[in-house]
Amino acid sequence: MNKMKIRRTAIAVAAAAVLPFSLAACSDSGDTKAAPPAAAGDEAKTGASSPMDDSMTGDQPFGAACAGVPKEGAGSFDGMAKDPVATAASNNPALSTLVAAVKQAGLVDTLNNAKDITVFAPTNDAFAKIPKAELDKVLADKATLTKILTYHVVGQKLTPKQLENGSFETLQKGMVNTAGSGEAYKVNDTSNVVCGNVKTANANVYIVDTVLMPK
Repeated sequence: MNKMKIRRTAIAVAAAAVLPFSLAACSDSGDTKAAPPAAAGDEAKTGASSPMDDSMTGDQPFGAACAGVPKEGAGSFDGMAKDPVATAASNNPALSTLVAAVKQAGLVDTLNNAKDITVFAPTNDAFAKIPKAELDKVLADKATLTKILTYHVVGQKLTPKQLENGSFETLQKGMVNTAGSGEAYKVNDTSNVVCGNVKTANANVYIVDTVLMPK
Protein backbone atom coordinates (compact mmCIF):
# COMPACT_ATOMS: atom_id res chain seq x y z
CA MET A 1 0.00 0.00 0.00
CA ASN A 2 2.76 2.39 0.96
CA LYS A 3 4.50 1.61 -2.31
CA MET A 4 1.35 2.53 -4.27
CA LYS A 5 1.07 5.87 -2.45
CA ILE A 6 4.73 6.66 -3.05
CA ARG A 7 4.35 5.81 -6.76
CA ARG A 8 1.25 7.99 -7.14
CA THR A 9 2.99 10.86 -5.35
CA ALA A 10 6.03 10.57 -7.62
CA ILE A 11 3.82 10.66 -10.73
CA ALA A 12 1.96 13.70 -9.43
CA VAL A 13 5.23 15.55 -8.70
CA ALA A 14 6.61 14.73 -12.15
CA ALA A 15 3.43 15.97 -13.84
CA ALA A 16 3.52 19.18 -11.83
CA ALA A 17 7.14 19.75 -12.86
CA VAL A 18 6.53 19.11 -16.56
CA LEU A 19 3.31 21.15 -16.89
CA PRO A 20 4.86 24.66 -16.60
CA PHE A 21 7.42 23.83 -19.29
CA SER A 22 4.66 22.56 -21.59
CA LEU A 23 2.66 25.75 -21.07
CA ALA A 24 5.73 27.90 -21.67
CA ALA A 25 6.49 26.05 -24.89
CA CYS A 26 2.92 26.58 -26.10
CA SER A 27 3.12 30.25 -25.17
CA ASP A 28 6.41 30.72 -27.05
CA SER A 29 5.00 28.97 -30.09
CA GLY A 30 1.99 31.28 -30.10
CA ASP A 31 4.18 34.38 -29.85
CA THR A 32 6.32 33.25 -32.75
CA LYS A 33 3.32 32.74 -34.99
CA ALA A 34 1.82 36.09 -34.05
CA ALA A 35 4.98 38.11 -34.70
CA PRO A 36 5.04 38.14 -38.53
CA PRO A 37 1.51 39.60 -38.99
CA ALA A 38 2.33 42.34 -36.45
CA ALA A 39 5.59 43.18 -38.22
CA ALA A 40 3.85 43.17 -41.57
CA GLY A 41 1.19 45.46 -40.19
CA ASP A 42 3.78 47.92 -38.92
CA GLU A 43 5.47 47.98 -42.32
CA ALA A 44 2.14 48.55 -44.02
CA LYS A 45 1.46 51.51 -41.72
CA THR A 46 4.81 53.16 -42.40
CA GLY A 47 4.90 52.23 -46.07
CA ALA A 48 8.62 51.61 -45.74
CA SER A 49 10.96 48.68 -45.98
CA SER A 50 14.30 48.28 -44.25
CA PRO A 51 17.25 50.41 -45.48
CA MET A 52 19.04 47.26 -46.60
CA ASP A 53 16.06 46.23 -48.71
CA ASP A 54 15.93 49.68 -50.27
CA SER A 55 19.63 49.74 -51.09
CA MET A 56 19.45 46.31 -52.64
CA THR A 57 16.78 47.49 -55.08
CA GLY A 58 19.10 50.24 -56.32
CA ASP A 59 16.17 52.67 -56.31
CA GLN A 60 16.26 54.37 -52.91
CA PRO A 61 18.79 56.66 -51.19
CA PHE A 62 20.74 55.04 -48.36
CA GLY A 63 23.22 56.01 -45.65
CA ALA A 64 23.30 57.66 -42.24
CA ALA A 65 23.55 61.22 -43.59
CA CYS A 66 20.33 60.80 -45.58
CA ALA A 67 18.47 61.52 -42.33
CA GLY A 68 19.64 65.13 -42.57
CA VAL A 69 18.05 65.70 -45.98
CA PRO A 70 14.89 67.85 -45.75
CA LYS A 71 11.68 65.83 -45.87
CA GLU A 72 9.86 68.30 -48.10
CA GLY A 73 10.58 71.05 -50.58
CA ALA A 74 13.26 71.59 -53.21
CA GLY A 75 16.00 70.12 -51.00
CA SER A 76 14.15 66.87 -50.34
CA PHE A 77 14.83 63.70 -52.31
CA ASP A 78 11.66 64.25 -54.35
CA GLY A 79 12.56 67.88 -54.94
CA MET A 80 16.14 67.13 -56.00
CA ALA A 81 14.90 64.52 -58.47
CA LYS A 82 13.13 67.28 -60.42
CA ASP A 83 16.18 69.55 -60.86
CA PRO A 84 19.50 69.17 -62.70
CA VAL A 85 22.36 68.31 -60.39
CA ALA A 86 23.95 71.72 -59.69
CA THR A 87 20.55 73.25 -59.00
CA ALA A 88 19.53 70.27 -56.87
CA ALA A 89 22.74 70.50 -54.83
CA SER A 90 22.13 74.21 -54.19
CA ASN A 91 18.94 73.27 -52.33
CA ASN A 92 20.77 70.92 -49.97
CA PRO A 93 22.25 72.84 -46.98
CA ALA A 94 24.96 70.19 -46.43
CA LEU A 95 26.42 70.90 -49.89
CA SER A 96 26.69 74.70 -49.75
CA THR A 97 30.52 74.75 -49.91
CA LEU A 98 30.49 72.46 -52.95
CA VAL A 99 27.91 74.66 -54.65
CA ALA A 100 30.02 77.76 -53.97
CA ALA A 101 33.06 76.01 -55.46
CA VAL A 102 31.10 74.93 -58.55
CA LYS A 103 29.96 78.53 -59.08
CA GLN A 104 33.53 79.80 -58.55
CA ALA A 105 34.79 77.40 -61.23
CA GLY A 106 32.00 78.33 -63.65
CA LEU A 107 30.73 74.73 -63.83
CA VAL A 108 27.05 75.25 -63.04
CA ASP A 109 25.89 75.09 -66.66
CA THR A 110 28.33 72.27 -67.48
CA LEU A 111 26.90 70.06 -64.73
CA ASN A 112 23.28 71.05 -65.26
CA ASN A 113 23.44 70.37 -69.00
CA ALA A 114 25.34 67.09 -68.79
CA LYS A 115 23.39 63.89 -69.41
CA ASP A 116 23.45 60.76 -67.29
CA ILE A 117 26.35 61.51 -64.94
CA THR A 118 27.37 60.52 -61.43
CA VAL A 119 28.59 63.11 -58.94
CA PHE A 120 30.53 62.27 -55.79
CA ALA A 121 29.49 65.30 -53.78
CA PRO A 122 31.64 66.28 -50.76
CA THR A 123 29.78 67.66 -47.77
CA ASN A 124 30.62 70.93 -46.03
CA ASP A 125 32.39 68.84 -43.37
CA ALA A 126 34.49 67.21 -46.11
CA PHE A 127 35.75 70.61 -47.25
CA ALA A 128 36.31 71.60 -43.61
CA LYS A 129 38.94 68.84 -43.36
CA ILE A 130 41.13 70.88 -45.72
CA PRO A 131 43.17 73.58 -43.90
CA LYS A 132 41.54 76.95 -44.51
CA ALA A 133 44.61 78.53 -46.10
CA GLU A 134 44.93 75.64 -48.53
CA LEU A 135 41.21 75.66 -49.34
CA ASP A 136 41.23 79.41 -49.96
CA LYS A 137 44.21 78.98 -52.29
CA VAL A 138 42.39 76.29 -54.29
CA LEU A 139 39.19 78.33 -54.50
CA ALA A 140 41.20 81.24 -55.88
CA ASP A 141 42.85 79.09 -58.57
CA LYS A 142 40.15 78.36 -61.16
CA ALA A 143 42.21 75.85 -63.15
CA THR A 144 43.08 73.75 -60.07
CA LEU A 145 39.55 74.04 -58.71
CA THR A 146 38.10 72.86 -62.02
CA LYS A 147 40.40 69.82 -62.04
CA ILE A 148 39.36 68.87 -58.50
CA LEU A 149 35.64 69.33 -59.11
CA THR A 150 35.54 67.50 -62.44
CA TYR A 151 37.44 64.65 -60.78
CA HIS A 152 34.26 64.12 -58.73
CA VAL A 153 32.14 63.55 -61.86
CA VAL A 154 31.80 60.32 -63.86
CA GLY A 155 30.20 60.38 -67.31
CA GLN A 156 27.60 57.69 -66.58
CA LYS A 157 24.94 56.99 -63.99
CA LEU A 158 26.37 54.51 -61.51
CA THR A 159 24.20 52.17 -59.46
CA PRO A 160 25.21 50.95 -55.98
CA LYS A 161 25.88 47.54 -57.52
CA GLN A 162 28.48 49.07 -59.84
CA LEU A 163 30.28 50.63 -56.86
CA GLU A 164 30.97 47.25 -55.25
CA ASN A 165 34.24 46.87 -57.13
CA GLY A 166 34.55 49.59 -59.74
CA SER A 167 37.02 51.81 -61.56
CA PHE A 168 35.65 54.75 -63.54
CA GLU A 169 37.05 57.54 -65.66
CA THR A 170 36.09 61.03 -64.50
CA LEU A 171 35.48 64.19 -66.50
CA GLN A 172 38.94 65.28 -65.35
CA LYS A 173 40.23 62.13 -67.17
CA GLY A 174 41.60 60.60 -63.98
CA MET A 175 40.24 57.38 -62.47
CA VAL A 176 38.24 56.87 -59.28
CA ASN A 177 38.03 53.48 -57.62
CA THR A 178 35.09 52.30 -55.56
CA ALA A 179 34.50 49.34 -53.27
CA GLY A 180 31.91 48.12 -50.77
CA SER A 181 28.50 46.53 -50.50
CA GLY A 182 25.07 47.02 -48.94
CA GLU A 183 25.16 50.54 -47.51
CA ALA A 184 28.93 50.85 -47.00
CA TYR A 185 31.04 52.15 -49.88
CA LYS A 186 34.39 53.89 -50.17
CA VAL A 187 35.83 55.97 -52.98
CA ASN A 188 39.62 55.76 -53.47
CA ASP A 189 39.84 53.94 -50.11
CA THR A 190 39.57 57.25 -48.25
CA SER A 191 36.16 58.81 -48.79
CA ASN A 192 33.01 57.22 -47.38
CA VAL A 193 29.63 57.44 -49.06
CA VAL A 194 27.40 58.88 -46.32
CA CYS A 195 24.23 59.26 -48.38
CA GLY A 196 24.12 57.39 -51.65
CA ASN A 197 21.97 56.90 -54.71
CA VAL A 198 20.36 60.34 -54.56
CA LYS A 199 18.60 61.03 -57.84
CA THR A 200 18.51 64.34 -59.69
CA ALA A 201 17.05 65.05 -63.13
CA ASN A 202 20.34 64.23 -64.87
CA ALA A 203 22.56 62.52 -62.30
CA ASN A 204 23.01 59.99 -59.55
CA VAL A 205 24.64 61.61 -56.53
CA TYR A 206 26.74 59.94 -53.84
CA ILE A 207 27.42 62.32 -50.98
CA VAL A 208 30.91 61.69 -49.54
CA ASP A 209 32.75 62.74 -46.38
CA THR A 210 36.16 63.53 -47.92
CA VAL A 211 37.16 65.66 -50.91
CA LEU A 212 38.73 63.53 -53.66
CA MET A 213 42.06 64.72 -55.00
CA PRO A 214 43.17 63.83 -58.55
CA LYS A 215 46.46 61.94 -58.73
